[in-house]
This record gives sequence, C-alpha cells and structure tokens, in this order.
Amino acid sequence: MDSSSSLRSSIQASLPDRRPLLHHLNADTSWLLQLPRPDSDPSSRYWYNILIDPWLSGSQSDIASWFSQQWHAQPPATESIAAVEVLCQQVESLTTDLRRSGSSADGTASQGTDSTTSMIDVVTISHEFTDHCHRETLLELRPSVPVFAATKAAALVRGWNHFDTVHETPLFSGDKVDWHETNLEPLPKWLAIARLVEANNALYYHSAVLITFANLYSSGNEGSAEVVVYTPHGIHSEPLQQLTTASPRVKILALLHGLHDIKLSKAQQLNLGAHNGLQAQRLLEAKYWIGTHDEVKKGGGIVSWFLRRKIISVKEALELEGHRGGEEDTKLVDNTAFVDIGNGEVSCLV
Repeated sequence: MDSSSSLRSSIQASLPDRRPLLHHLNADTSWLLQLPRPDSDPSSRYWYNILIDPWLSGSQSDIASWFSQQWHAQPPATESIAAVEVLCQQVESLTTDLRRSGSSADGTASQGTDSTTSMIDVVTISHEFTDHCHRETLLELRPSVPVFAATKAAALVRGWNHFDTVHETPLFSGDKVDWHETNLEPLPKWLAIARLVEANNALYYHSAVLITFANLYSSGNEGSAEVVVYTPHGIHSEPLQQLTTASPRVKILALLHGLHDIKLSKAQQLNLGAHNGLQAQRLLEAKYWIGTHDEVKKGGGIVSWFLRRKIISVKEALELEGHRGGEEDTKLVDNTAFVDIGNGEVSCLV
C-alpha cells in the first residue's frame, strides 16, 4: 500500500469513532499526534496537531561535535516543518472530503490553506538534548506556535527569542492527581500536556511526557480521558504508578517506549530498553506499545566510542524473563500488541 492509500485508510478508520492518528516523521523519535477535536471546540478544523520532539534535517550535536555528533541513518520521511504543515493540511482536506462524500476522496485540497496560521497547534519537547530539542528544526516553526518543554529545554528555547509562548511542562505528581490541573493556556480545556519524572534522577533523563485528552462526541463525559505516554529513554515503574491512581481515572491509550538497551560504557544507563518496557506495559496495560528512539544513527565524537547497544525484540525479552522467572513473566497483557510504526508511516489508534 502506498503512503497516500495508507493515509486515506487510516483516516477512514479514525472517522467512525473519532480516533487519533499517529505519524512517525523519521526513523527515530519525532512524531505528529493528531487528535479529533470535540464537538464543543470552536475551531473550524477537525484535527488538533501536536508535534513531538522534531529533528527533521541535519545533524545533532551535544556540547561540541568532537564530543558527540549524530546523523539520521535514514532520511526523515518528513524533512522540514513546511512538510509537516503540508501533511497536516492534506489530512485536514482529506478528512473534509471523506466526511462529505465518502471513500472516493483523493486527498487533494478541498479548502485553501491560511498562510498566516500554522496547522501545528503545539509542540512538546521531552529533553534538552539536541536529538529532541533540535534548534534548526524548531526555528522553522512560526513564532505563534506554543512550546511545552522540559525545564532545561524550555530555558534553551526561551533564549532563542523566537517563540511567543514557551511553557515549562507541568509535573504530574502525587496521589489522585486530576489531569485537568495540568492544563495550561493556550491548550483547550479538553487537553493537557504534563511530565512524569523520577525523584532520584538528577538529570530527569528517564522521564515521560503525558498527553491527556477527553475527546468524545461531546465534551460532557470527561471522566473517560485517554493518555499517550511518551518516554523516549524509558521510565521506571515507580513514577508510572501515579497514572494508575489518577482521579478521575484515565485510560492509557499508547505507551511510546523503545526496545534498544543503550549504555554509556558500563557506567551509565541511557535508554532502558525492552525489559523495562515490559514492566511499564504490564503496569499501564496500554492498548498500544509503540517503539520509539530506536534508530541506529550514524555517529561521531568521543561519546560514540563508549556507547553500547543491545537490540532486543519483545519476543526475546519475554523468553529471557521466562527463563529467569517462570511462566508468569512470559505474559504480556492479553489485549495489547507491540506496534512498529516505521519512518513515514501512520497508524490510527482505535
């Protein structure tokens, strides 16, 4: 199936129950999450577009190129912010056509694009590292696009004097947390972006972005909110417990957690990998576990000499845990499937 047919099929699958679309913009950890707006939303557009950790062109370097520099091994399917804007417009136009005339729509624009307004509603940045907070890509965004970023990333972005609105992503912490309390303007009331962190992790390297939305046929039943948990480096189970005690209760729609176990020599654990992903999935019982941040990038600099990567599939992780702990450890939540969304692919989260 070609990309246009896949996009059309995904939109068709989303329309009956107004389900989100998730696009993988590169082979690593840049995403576009599209949420259907509730009936009560005043916007004329059908989709609310959330851009996550965009690194769409060029290299990324932390500290200096001699220390660490990486390039995408695969060219991103979406190579610029302008291309993201076109994708958003294509989805919006195709959605309009499908809702009006059925499955014969061809995806050509059915309405003009307002050149003064971005189709991207918000961008969220999980970490200050440049594979997540990529200055060259982010500066392609219009200044009017609001930014929600981790503490150090927010400070970096503010220093560029480019964006009108930069929020430090609020923390989701404590027992019986109400997700509404993490809603900040200019987000609509039916949406919140928050962050989970590990208390003993000074760099907050292992943390998660929570995108929580109440997206129903009407906004009246806010108790059935859903959450997309985005944790590119992984996060341990203890802070995730807070999601299981949230009040009102939330449903975990998707867990974005990679499979690759990456260490900096033997001293520092970077990406937690498949075994930690299994623990997180067993706790959260997300409907989808989706791989992220597993691109084996082309690297240079001193850091690349010390990186150690173990590529572990879900099946291999389950088999190894079975040898260690018996039959119970080989079980994954019954109704859950691991999903690999490739570079340039889209999936409807039904």
